[in-house]
Amino acid sequence: MKAYIYIENDVFLTARAFGASGTFFGELVFNTSLTGYQEIISDPSYAGQFIVFSMPEIGIVGVNDDDNESKHIHASGIIIRQLNDYYSNFRAKEDLNSYLKHHGKIGLCEIDTRFLVKIIRDNGNLRAVISTEIKDKEELKKMLNSSAKIDEVNYVAQVSTKTSYNHKKGSWDHSSKTFKNLTKTDKTVAVIDYGVKENILNELVSVGLKVQVFPYNVKAKELIDLYEKGLIHGVFLSNGPGEPKILKEEIAQIKQLIQAKIPMLGICLGHQLLSNAFGYETYKMKFGQHGANHPVINLTNNTVEITAQNHNYNVPEEIAKVAVITHRNLFGDNVEGVKYKEYPIISVQHHPESSSGPHESKYIFKEFLELL
Repeated sequence: MKAYIYIENDVFLTARAFGASGTFFGELVFNTSLTGYQEIISDPSYAGQFIVFSMPEIGIVGVNDDDNESKHIHASGIIIRQLNDYYSNFRAKEDLNSYLKHHGKIGLCEIDTRFLVKIIRDNGNLRAVISTEIKDKEELKKMLNSSAKIDEVNYVAQVSTKTSYNHKKGSWDHSSKTFKNLTKTDKTVAVIDYGVKENILNELVSVGLKVQVFPYNVKAKELIDLYEKGLIHGVFLSNGPGEPKILKEEIAQIKQLIQAKIPMLGICLGHQLLSNAFGYETYKMKFGQHGANHPVINLTNNTVEITAQNHNYNVPEEIAKVAVITHRNLFGDNVEGVKYKEYPIISVQHHPESSSGPHESKYIFKEFLELL
């Protein structure tokens, strides 16, 4: 299919579309990862965004049943340089084109992604509309101008689970080609699902935790009651999409959990929501940090870790008034991790579950277990 993309800086381009047809709106972000496109596409944190892959070859290893981070694709669509119609991997079940079509999402190819990455780098994240139905630039411009901005939408409400459930699957075991189940302790963690990635749940199980997942709008009182009865031993605040500051009710509930001094771990959006709950407002970065090759220095032992990142918002430096800064991003020197001074709470901006290697951050989950 032929497709048309209009970007709010008045750039108008044509490309070839695959996956679903129609008209789609979103914010452009670029991702620098060389591998893991299925995990990236299925990450709920990309809700409301078009993912521009800087890696030119996407689709080579197809799509399998095990590597999804969620049951649905929440991103508005993907933009790649070249689509591989034929995949080569023994685990693959279908090609990328079919995968997007099944989930009702659009993909663009045969477009200069290097040009798009430069636009985002220079101008910041821009809104765009992609259509296989409308080719008139002015009509697309009008539609984009009347569409909702990403910081006006509560995407968390869209991607979160509707009901509570127990997660029992552990991390992937390369030797047995299946998932481990290594729950060994009597500790239970309540996960507040703002758009949680399945690999995060897997890692929590793999360090020995029993995992109970709750919807984004679970009340703090319910969790505090469970904690006081010994039915849960801590709370995990998950990753998720969108602007953290508009999540007023979610922040209010986290404030109550803080005052109850429940041990907590926050990752990505959870990290940002904790900062807002403590009174230190997050800010939007120019084009965010998205990729699997971001170096982070662990200030507690002065070692460098290679991390996966996916965020447009960041915690301010003023957080140092109430927390010890434990990690910094070496690309931008921004805050990457903190340990709160008066509370049993730790949080990180990056994704320790993503196996970026060679020196990773999965120890964060063990630190959380020790905190419990």
